[in-house]
Amino acid sequence: MVPDGQARGHTQKKRGRETIFMYFTVMTNSPEETFSVAEKLAGTFRGGEVVALVGGLGAGKTVFAKGIASGLQVKEKVLSPTFTIVREYTGRLGLNHFDFYRLGSQQELADIGFEEYLHGGVNVIEWADLFPDVLPRDAIRVEIVPLGDKKRKIRIGGYALDLEARRV
Repeated sequence: MVPDGQARGHTQKKRGRETIFMYFTVMTNSPEETFSVAEKLAGTFRGGEVVALVGGLGAGKTVFAKGIASGLQVKEKVLSPTFTIVREYTGRLGLNHFDFYRLGSQQELADIGFEEYLHGGVNVIEWADLFPDVLPRDAIRVEIVPLGDKKRKIRIGGYALDLEARRV
């Protein structure tokens, strides 16, 4: 696991307010290291976090979700919610694990009460980029980019994110 050394960011104006999007990048060399990054990140969670996972097929989104579950002390086996949309787990904090891949519309999220899930526990969303309008502004964005068979570039960031408290 190789951190890039420093947080980066950019400033932009939105609705008359200046905001800063901050991020840091971690390079991993195996699924176990990717899992570990997520596990350490989850150790900083206090409840109410939304983690938006972005990356192509096989990028490591589910591995990252499993690492978050481990960091939240979830004892159950964590499975991809591809066909169920959401799976709920109990740990130090509740974990709601979503997969947006097979959704056809935002209405399907409304039908399962997605909005209510956002008010408790930790919410991890695979394929979050498919419905970005439903994500809260302070979601933690995790972009996973494969750089070969096992190596990954993981960029973690967001608005209103205390990066120093969450560095892994």
